[in-house]
Amino acid sequence: MAKKSIIVGSAIVLVALLIVIFVAKSRFVGGPGSPTADGSRAVTDGGIKVSGWVGTVDAAEEKAGMTIDSAKLTQEGDALHATTGPATTYWMNNAPASGDYTVEATFNEPKYMNLNSHPHPYGIFIAGNDMGTPNQTGLYCAAFGNGKYIVRGFGPAPFMMNGFFGDANDAVHRASGRGQPVIQHIVLSVKGSKVECAINGAAVASYEKAALVTDGKLKSTDGLYGLRFAHNTEVLVTGLTMTRNTQ
Repeated sequence: MAKKSIIVGSAIVLVALLIVIFVAKSRFVGGPGSPTADGSRAVTDGGIKVSGWVGTVDAAEEKAGMTIDSAKLTQEGDALHATTGPATTYWMNNAPASGDYTVEATFNEPKYMNLNSHPHPYGIFIAGNDMGTPNQTGLYCAAFGNGKYIVRGFGPAPFMMNGFFGDANDAVHRASGRGQPVIQHIVLSVKGSKVECAINGAAVASYEKAALVTDGKLKSTDGLYGLRFAHNTEVLVTGLTMTRNTQ
């Protein structure tokens, strides 16, 4: 009887572990039809409505039937208004960066978690190569409205630089509550042998180029730059700029 109980208990633990792994993977890609409470939902009247901009959804989203028209990018005054939908990356093909450079922008989430049941991130990507193809590579730093951030990329398979759950940092602003506004200023810089992410004026992550430009990660730190949004987010972006770093 005791042996049977041990076998049953072990089976339950194994099933539970498999469920956790499956859910974790689904939450990472944010795919439609995932077991999360807020799997990707296509927006109404989607598409890119700003001249010069292009974009793509994550491979897992595409496999689940989502397209770039399942998200929406519009211009509202001096702000880009992004609403997702599937996890999406936007860029301009005539906006490459090379050598030492800094890309920055301000992200305003007017109503924290208005399209989701838990915090979702948004931020800047750099080092984009072969964008819009199955071989695309790039690196992004993104903030959550709960004081956390992630550094991740595509190489072309997704990779994580600071773990599955990211890290908390006092520099990352926290919304006062659901439906309340939260603003993050995000900067990604390439300086000599290092790549650094700063949020709201404080450096939160720094990596050697050699740890990023390697098999399964980036082709180069040179490349296109743009914006990165997780699924089911709504954010206003202002001040997206790229400047060359000089010694």
